[in-house]
Amino acid sequence: MLCESELRMGIYKTLREEAYEANLEIKRQNLAIYTWGNASAFDPDKGVFAIKPSGVEYGELTPKKMVLVDIDGKVIGGKLKPSSDTKTHLVLYREFKGVLGVTHTHSPYAVAWAQTGKPMPVFGTTHADHCAYEIPCTAFMNPQDVKNDYELETGNLIVNTFKNGNLDFSQITMTLVAGHGPFTWGNSASQSVYHSVILEEIGKIALFTVTIDSNAKPLPEHIIKKHWERKHGANAYYGQK
Repeated sequence: MLCESELRMGIYKTLREEAYEANLEIKRQNLAIYTWGNASAFDPDKGVFAIKPSGVEYGELTPKKMVLVDIDGKVIGGKLKPSSDTKTHLVLYREFKGVLGVTHTHSPYAVAWAQTGKPMPVFGTTHADHCAYEIPCTAFMNPQDVKNDYELETGNLIVNTFKNGNLDFSQITMTLVAGHGPFTWGNSASQSVYHSVILEEIGKIALFTVTIDSNAKPLPEHIIKKHWERKHGANAYYGQK
């Protein structure tokens, strides 16, 4: 008869594998070096997510090294410490219902925008194809929140930015944390990494835009709408059926 730990390992094998593959994709897509980033995969029915272990380089990862954490923040599986950003992931899973994957990186172009403390405007159709809105940037965290529980408050800061701005996290699947870097999410861990790749690329293009013209204006709204709807609208015609 299987012991409890062996049973748990079998139940969460797929979840750990999903998190493992997502973390490898961070490295493949050059979104992070060394240990600079993490991805997690969430099972809402079980209230458990698998996340990268803290301080372990990507080349050393295995599915079994992924750490299992319940929605209350308790480690329920794994011999290693979970990512230092675990509480941020936890808050996003609690508050953004339907999100099943979260990714955090320190990719340079997205981080550069985060360090300005400014949102990323929709300068062109490349951005509009993937998001019809500017990418929000949080305020800088206040000293008391940093002192209290930095990672937990990072999650709260993201959630409050969306709530206070009346923003839809299902339409805007990425954000910038001021002075820190990007967090992205999706309906799977792999999709959350995909959104990190998109954010990095549009951040790069946006930086080139303001470098050429510091007074560059956002794309007109009617063009933004057209590019979003041709890929995501009710009558979308981009791609194959």
